[in-house]
Amino acid sequence: MPALFTWIATLPALLQGVAILAVFVALIGLIILAVEYLPRPGRGGTLLRLALSILVPVVLLALLHTYEIAIAGGALVGLGLFLLDRRSRGGAGRLLQLLAFLLPAAVLLVVGLVIPFVRTVFFAFQNDAGTEFVGLRNFTWIFSNPESLATIGNTLIWVLVAPAASTLLGLLYAVFIDNARGERVYKLLVFLPMAISFVGASIIWRLVYQARPEGDAQVGLLNAILGVFGAAPVDPLSSAPANTFALIVVFVWIQVGFAMVVISAAIKGVPADQLEAAALDGAGALRRFTQITVPWIRPTLIVVLSTASIASLKIFDIVIAMTNGRNSSGVLAQQMYERFTLGENGRAAAYALLLCLLVIPLIVINVRNLRHSREG
Repeated sequence: MPALFTWIATLPALLQGVAILAVFVALIGLIILAVEYLPRPGRGGTLLRLALSILVPVVLLALLHTYEIAIAGGALVGLGLFLLDRRSRGGAGRLLQLLAFLLPAAVLLVVGLVIPFVRTVFFAFQNDAGTEFVGLRNFTWIFSNPESLATIGNTLIWVLVAPAASTLLGLLYAVFIDNARGERVYKLLVFLPMAISFVGASIIWRLVYQARPEGDAQVGLLNAILGVFGAAPVDPLSSAPANTFALIVVFVWIQVGFAMVVISAAIKGVPADQLEAAALDGAGALRRFTQITVPWIRPTLIVVLSTASIASLKIFDIVIAMTNGRNSSGVLAQQMYERFTLGENGRAAAYALLLCLLVIPLIVINVRNLRHSREG
């Protein structure tokens, strides 16, 4: 294989692209042929699998010049082809397919989630070097340090205000533009911020909030508007808790588009005959909304609210990009990152575990809501 890449590197630039494309097409073709012909029953399929089990280790040895990789590769391919041969004869085909689909996901789940989580739990009860068990000392520090308490308070404000505001605004917007002329354009305008990352939105809103000394020309949109009315410039990011609410505005600006689209789709699923029957019975628009529309879209509202709650609970990008936690605007995820960069691995892991414990109830709510929706 290295010889192949070395040879390709000696070609002219245009031919290098053609050669790489040819190798890619050849590999894709071999995969398609293997998927199509290897599982086929009969003598031909068996001979093809037998030939491939011999050819693979030979090719690996010729390309890599190592017996260990050639033997291991040949053993894996031989085992796979043997199972395919059993499947072609009516063996454990379904079980093999199930394992083939679930095994990669299970491996990724264990490597990418379970093992890091277990390591984080151990680190949360150890010192920063991970060499000594310290019990609840890291958590005691979190709940006794004034800065950490302010961080927890800010996180609670985020969880209580940001999801409720984005869900409520999304609901109101979805209701008011439902079946209105130009509905698609209105939805697009509200949904556009979803195409911007939290960091990009933070940069935009830093320019909106930017404040210069009184008497200087104001370049920030907020203070430029205040200047038109003769008001003094303000800096929403300079003091707590106003800076936390100023950061929440950025989150709501992005999240309300998601809430609006999901809730609008749920509203369109409300049975029209129930609304018409209620109207004939003399129910006004508000009563139809509160007694028919809201109960019908209740599972959707729970999903939107809990999703926004999880996103606000682990918010990181907006705080880092706009204040970096200064002026008592820090949150749990930002503090976790800061402690990790300072080498305080035990405290960082304690922050991470605390954040995980706060997220779990929201996930449980989502799962229970999904289960009730399916049963209903």
